[in-house]
Amino acid sequence: MQIRNDLTAASLQPKIDKLWQLSAEKINLISREYDNSKGTPVFTVNGKYTLRGWTEWTQGFQYGAEVLQFDATGETQFLESARKNTVSSMASHVGHFGVHDHGFNNVSTYGNLLRLMNEGRIPENEWERNFYEIALKISGAVQAKRWTNTKDGQGFIHSFNGPHSLFVDTIRSVRALMVSHLLGHSLMGENDVKTSLLQRGTLHSIATAKYAVYYGEGRDSYDIWGRTAHESVFNTNDGNYRCPNSQQGFSGFTTWTRGLAWAMAGFAEQLESLSAFSDEELAPLGGRAEIENIYLKGAKATCDFYIDNTASDGIPYWDTGAPQLYKLGDYTSRTSDPYNEFEPIDSSAAAIGAQGLLRLGKYLNDKSETEQGNRYWQAGLTALDSLFAEPYLSTDPTHQGLILHSIYHRPNGWDNIPAGQKIPCGESSMWGDYHAREVALYVDRVNKGLPYYTYLGAVK
Repeated sequence: MQIRNDLTAASLQPKIDKLWQLSAEKINLISREYDNSKGTPVFTVNGKYTLRGWTEWTQGFQYGAEVLQFDATGETQFLESARKNTVSSMASHVGHFGVHDHGFNNVSTYGNLLRLMNEGRIPENEWERNFYEIALKISGAVQAKRWTNTKDGQGFIHSFNGPHSLFVDTIRSVRALMVSHLLGHSLMGENDVKTSLLQRGTLHSIATAKYAVYYGEGRDSYDIWGRTAHESVFNTNDGNYRCPNSQQGFSGFTTWTRGLAWAMAGFAEQLESLSAFSDEELAPLGGRAEIENIYLKGAKATCDFYIDNTASDGIPYWDTGAPQLYKLGDYTSRTSDPYNEFEPIDSSAAAIGAQGLLRLGKYLNDKSETEQGNRYWQAGLTALDSLFAEPYLSTDPTHQGLILHSIYHRPNGWDNIPAGQKIPCGESSMWGDYHAREVALYVDRVNKGLPYYTYLGAVK
């Protein structure tokens, strides 16, 4: 990746304004054309959103996008639609014990709506506030119930694969536990045993940093600073870690870039969140300084790996160990090519990862570590400058997606290969579109001097 130091957040504003214009058109197009009775839209095929039964993890992005659209533009039709759809469709996600995606579904809907009320963008209403708060409280506890103990006496939130499985994705779902804790909730178990959601969220984040992220410390033959494993596998009989694995990447010993991006954004967010907790709360978990060091190491490592293993314009290919990637030569020195013949781009990884770069950059700049902070901040702007323009920004009025060239599950062959192409390209995903909107809102607010965008805005 070739970091551009000539960019500023303000210089991206024209592209952000255009993105919101197109975003409104895409949301309206989906509303008119998609049959919600068929299930949750996941990704596009020939420009039309379709579903894919695996887990129900994308509906919060569908309706959360409407909240973000209102937030950015003030168009009340999107707010009213988001409120209506959240009430009618999101309750099952609050009580969904079978997934690791509560932060995606529920913080993106109930959390964003509550944040707007806290900011005075939605009129104060006691019953509406209580509705959003109870949903977020329950969601955090339900998410925390998916718990596996590890041999070291700690543990993790296990993935939908089962109690042996730690997904790197879930670092960004930890937000559900943190919000619930700050709203005064906890997980109640047998004999009224109360478990702290802060404890579970923190221990999961520490486990992710320990097992899912590599630091070049000789852990295995492929231990490189910042590499991530999609899945970490444990023996549930004794709590021992066994091996890395991957569901959506090429292998457990290569780096699936969307998983990398989840870690980038997740660790940066958790770094920002530490200020919301007291020293007394953090002391039993290792203390503020130790936790901060763990998160900071994870954030820096993953962001560095992204920078070193991404095309010059900041857009990554889907896996840095993809088997035919070598045929592209030194792809990091050239602009990304979504129409190449060998391996697909994953623009959704850029949408997610850019937010991690920006948040880490700001975090370090706020601590007066400006050399490092500026490097990550400018890397984030570099990726967005590419993402918010063609061939990634979708300008076709008939295409329902906002950001093109997203990949869902390359190993399973779920992604559409258009006529005349040899690899998947030209399609969008709910998570890619949502996170492009989210990072656009992040920069938009910075440019306009509005309150800093954080999921903790859901807590008054």
